[in-house]
Amino acid sequence: MSDSDLTAGLDPEDKKIITLARSVRARNGVSEGAAVRDETGRTYVAGTVSLESLTLSALQTAVAMAVASGAKGLEAAAVVSEASELAAADLAAARDLGGAGTPVLLAGPDGSLRLTAEAH
Repeated sequence: MSDSDLTAGLDPEDKKIITLARSVRARNGVSEGAAVRDETGRTYVAGTVSLESLTLSALQTAVAMAVASGAKGLEAAAVVSEASELAAADLAAARDLGGAGTPVLLAGPDGSLRLTAEAH
């Protein structure tokens, strides 16, 4: 099955953030990859951060990178993970920048879309 089959029906920009999240996960060898798209269309990608003094999910890190770069809003977010559901803290981070209703896509490591949630 091709990557395009795994995300059939998705907006091309949403496919792009899933692809970016997959790439950072694989490149960095971390458990999760995430990508967010801000209100101007810029994207930010990040992997899980796991230090002795600091632990952030990939989505929390991507949101922090967007904020640190001056983003004022969030259009969409994607997480690539083995998880079957999104963590409440991830949805909260997306809501903090994007507002309630921001779509957060969860895809498996193969890029298949598992679910779409709204930040709340």
